[in-house]
Amino acid sequence: MLAELRIQGLGVIEDATLDLHPGLTVVTGETGAGKTMVVTGLHLLGGGRADSSRVRRGATRATVEGRFLLPPSDAPDDEPPDEEADGAPRSALHLAADAGAALDDDGSLIAARTVSADGRSRAHLGGRSVPMAVLGDVTDAALAVHGQHEALRLLRAAEQRAVLDRFAGATVAEPLAAYRRTRTAWRRAVAELTRRREQAREMSREADMLRHGLTEIEAVDPQPGEDADLVAEARRLADADDLRATAATALAALAGPPDGTGEDPDAVGLLGEARRRLQGSDDPALAGLDPRLAEAAALLGDAAAELTDYLERLEADPQRLEQVLARQADLKGLTRKYAADVDGVLAWADAAREKLTGLDTSDEALAALAAEAEQLAGEVAGHAAAVSAARREAADRFGAAVSAELDGLAMGSASVQLAVGVKEVAATDAAALEVDGRWVVAGPDGVDEVELLLTPHAGAPALPVHKGASGGELSRVMLAVEVVLAGADTTPTLVFDEVDAGVGGRAAVEVGRRLARLARTHQVVVVTHLAQVAAYADRHLVVDKGGLADAGATDGVTRSAVRTLDDGDRTIELARMLAGTEETETGRAHAEELLAAAAADRSAEDQDAAAPTPISRGATTRRHGSRRSRRAG
Repeated sequence: MLAELRIQGLGVIEDATLDLHPGLTVVTGETGAGKTMVVTGLHLLGGGRADSSRVRRGATRATVEGRFLLPPSDAPDDEPPDEEADGAPRSALHLAADAGAALDDDGSLIAARTVSADGRSRAHLGGRSVPMAVLGDVTDAALAVHGQHEALRLLRAAEQRAVLDRFAGATVAEPLAAYRRTRTAWRRAVAELTRRREQAREMSREADMLRHGLTEIEAVDPQPGEDADLVAEARRLADADDLRATAATALAALAGPPDGTGEDPDAVGLLGEARRRLQGSDDPALAGLDPRLAEAAALLGDAAAELTDYLERLEADPQRLEQVLARQADLKGLTRKYAADVDGVLAWADAAREKLTGLDTSDEALAALAAEAEQLAGEVAGHAAAVSAARREAADRFGAAVSAELDGLAMGSASVQLAVGVKEVAATDAAALEVDGRWVVAGPDGVDEVELLLTPHAGAPALPVHKGASGGELSRVMLAVEVVLAGADTTPTLVFDEVDAGVGGRAAVEVGRRLARLARTHQVVVVTHLAQVAAYADRHLVVDKGGLADAGATDGVTRSAVRTLDDGDRTIELARMLAGTEETETGRAHAEELLAAAAADRSAEDQDAAAPTPISRGATTRRHGSRRSRRAG
């Protein structure tokens, strides 16, 4: 969760720190006080576009710093989840650990974004400078900002399909994962078949060249390291006389001439004489040296034996030398063409054999590849049909659940449904696939086109949400969707900016109730102008426009501050929001009544949530979405 947000030099906010509640935090304030700077700061923290015009006049830069507290189970020293294996998104802490970010002393993660007055931007994560994209990835995993502009993402078909898949959970995720794996193999086989057919002539020429090279190499049959062995042998054969003289001299020095006629003492004889002298001594110190001399004598004896063997094997063999030189010439013919040495030639041959398997354009090879592609296409079609069936089943439940939520948001006669269909294409399309007798586009997310339809009132036709919903209605649809998706949403912090736009009266109370319910499973931050919503807050922050700078300041820049309200201040603020002034007794009484009603409503909701009776997700949504008789404001 986002425990603390500090904003410096951003718009009218000179320096403000927001302590956020783990549940529902509301931010209120008069128009122009700077409430939107809170959302702007969160956008910057999420890697959003930096606008130098947002830097406070007279300041050199604007800084936004967030302190995130993340679950201990996400600690980076735990085994990170395998994103490719299960499709699950990486947690914020694992993403931060990948970027080399360090945690603070209290285990929190500090993220910061700085925008200078000249437009330059910097990002920091855990005390480390990181690319903007990395900061965005981490904060996207930790918080999501929703407003009327963000709600526009619901207008995109891909987002509507993603919303349905999130709601469906494993019932769609599992067949979709199988579909994607098989589709990858199918597209690979189709691409390879197409490549071989279109490049048959070039591939045939390349294959002939590779076969010629392999034939030449196999005729010579080089062995690993053979060229180095031949160099050593050729040198030995060419220098046989010099080598014999050298070895004989060394042997004579060690053990004397072979015929025993030498007059000079040899090493073995001298060492033997030394041992006899020591063995005849009564001094323990001298006698103790005998084992070491015995070891030296053994070593000299071994060396003399090896020299004797070397001399016996060393022969001047002109015929063998000729054979070695001829073999070297054959190997050099290969190394000139294929690699620097024999080992490289052998590696080239291995690579050529492997490459030849992909250059086979024979009728048999093409037929086998076509059969493989056809088999995989059938498997992909089967998985695609399973995904579509799961989506259609989930779409019915999703539409009913969102419609139930809209019932309490002043859209009681409205209903939502998700239409799951496919777009038929020509069979010649490269990505076309035949599913249930129709040729459709097999995209990475399946063959389905998902469209969110809204029926604004009874008897009206179902229209795409971008045609059937106003801006305020679109925000309420987004809120209803978020409440329904709460159990499946992995983002711990949800931020709503003016989600209650165009809402009033009873619908405003229902918005507050649903945000409070959403705060049971998520941290929720709401920027609002409605007292009915603010009454449900666990923590109430107000942005105050403090007027000009301190007395004597000459810059003429308005400064705003952020305060956390206690119970008394909340009553005053709600009265201002309700009546435009906090001075009237009627306004304060209305505010107190609103707070009491919200507290009672939340207590009843908590008791319902604690009830032991198990119910399904759909039943939970319908119960939570039902109207209540209790009035609050």
